[in-house]
Amino acid sequence: MATRRNEYVDWLCERLAPLGGIRVRRMFGAYGLYSGELFFAIVSDDVFYVKADALSVAEFEREGLAPFTYAMKDGSLQSLRYYPLPESAIDDDLEFLRWARKGIEAALRSPRKTTPPKG
Repeated sequence: MATRRNEYVDWLCERLAPLGGIRVRRMFGAYGLYSGELFFAIVSDDVFYVKADALSVAEFEREGLAPFTYAMKDGSLQSLRYYPLPESAIDDDLEFLRWARKGIEAALRSPRKTTPPKG
């Protein structure tokens, strides 16, 4: 079954093509972007958020960027370490890819979830 996407997600995937095969999965009213098996970005309400970690989060915060947040069932807000790109990266392909790579690099550094062998 093909993932239904929107024009913004398609446009992002075209721009991300130099980074290799990008996969998209629908998730909770948003989209998850994968580079190979690495989950590195979220697209929600036509905003592109890339993964950050302890090594990269300061760069996003220096740009004045706020993390991705969503409302829980109880009305409280939960935030994730996924940040939008700076405005300057939106129209500059090299800068766009540089920031997107930060998400892939953070995903590479993230501990892998392993599934126990069946049997």
